[in-house]
Amino acid sequence: MNSPNPLRVAIVGTGPSGFYAAEHLLKKHPGVEIDLFDRLPTPFGLVRGGVAPDHQKIKSVTRVYEKIASQPGVRFLGNVLIGRDLTREEMLDHYHAVIYAFGAHSDRPLGIPGEHLAGSHAATEFVGWYNGHPDYQSHSFDLSQENVVVIGVGNVAVDVTRVLSRTSEELAKTDIAPYALEALQNSGVKNVYMIGRRGPVQAAFTNPELKELGEMPGADIVVLPNELALDEGSRAALARAEERTPEKNLHTLEAFASKPQEGKPMRIHLRFLLSPLELHGDGRVEAVELARNRLVAAANGDLRAEPTGETEVIPAGLVFRSVGYLGTGIPGVVFDAKRGTVPNEGGRVVTAPGIASQGEYVVGWIKRGPTGVIGTNKPDATETTDHLLEDFTSGKLERTLSPREEIDHMLEQRGVRVVTWNDWRKLDQIERERGAALGRPRLKFTTVADMLGALG
Repeated sequence: MNSPNPLRVAIVGTGPSGFYAAEHLLKKHPGVEIDLFDRLPTPFGLVRGGVAPDHQKIKSVTRVYEKIASQPGVRFLGNVLIGRDLTREEMLDHYHAVIYAFGAHSDRPLGIPGEHLAGSHAATEFVGWYNGHPDYQSHSFDLSQENVVVIGVGNVAVDVTRVLSRTSEELAKTDIAPYALEALQNSGVKNVYMIGRRGPVQAAFTNPELKELGEMPGADIVVLPNELALDEGSRAALARAEERTPEKNLHTLEAFASKPQEGKPMRIHLRFLLSPLELHGDGRVEAVELARNRLVAAANGDLRAEPTGETEVIPAGLVFRSVGYLGTGIPGVVFDAKRGTVPNEGGRVVTAPGIASQGEYVVGWIKRGPTGVIGTNKPDATETTDHLLEDFTSGKLERTLSPREEIDHMLEQRGVRVVTWNDWRKLDQIERERGAALGRPRLKFTTVADMLGALG
């Protein structure tokens, strides 16, 4: 049945998946009321806090999100932490549906000896730090080290490698955090080693990102031809691949391997078929011990890395692990800690297989795990919101809601300084003006206190 009341939805998290969910709801159900919640005063999730500062073009997607947030019936409530400022139960009392879109903020550990030595970090920490994310702005990284090892061959690993290898002049034209700009301008890093446990065909980076590593003004690229030689399984995988990225990557890597060194001040080393065994050092990282691998067929047909017994040691004083983001839960919301996701079926949150939790939905990385690019979140959000609308139309979400304004009163009584969309637009303008004075896209506020202070 159709409810006499407007559909009212809360979306927890304002990264791409949250905005795409809002967009689809607005398109398919005119008159829907949407409250977008974010724990930070700033919207856009990893587009603001994760996309590398030297990739400004990718950040232009926020123009689409700005139009969504400006639609009638849509509100932005920033600086509100669900689970602390508002409980799950309070949300369900005030909305027909709650969509969790809070992404994956933690990282997967390597699980090897020495991982917790000083100088060993998650790539997520470094990414948040150079992007001025309030959670990471107080971190520090010893960039006096000559050798850095980045473990992983996905796009995040490429971002970390590229930012470490940019010249001061290149970085000074971006919106990188000012403290990170200063630290990187004084960096002593000469070699960055990016390590993949399997071969070039299995690497997770996309081809444009890979190509960019070979076009760095201040860094030569080093690829060992013998590590590009394909085993029978990889050749078969390449032949049956539905998309051409692995083939393109292999051709790009082969071109890198034959490219002469130009004597640039830095070198990027792309290495394959190596797995970290142990981080060595007395109190802090001094070297990375790696196992040489070969690829063997697993029971499911995939190729897995198997150690050959040979090892290699790379002296390094700084290590970044980039083997995947990992989601964390919200108090009261069902959560699978092993997978780092909210259990769901097609975006409907489930407490057990086939048993949906009425009114709770999930989109993005916290739904499917940390896979895909920004655009991947659009069909993902469409699937979830179609199921939500189906449930609303059939009467499954019908119930008497507390007034929408009660949310505002509760937050005010609890002393929460809610940041509105107009507040964000003011912050955005201030950041852009501060950046323009320095010839940069923007100069970010990097603490919540500074953001709220700027708003008065």
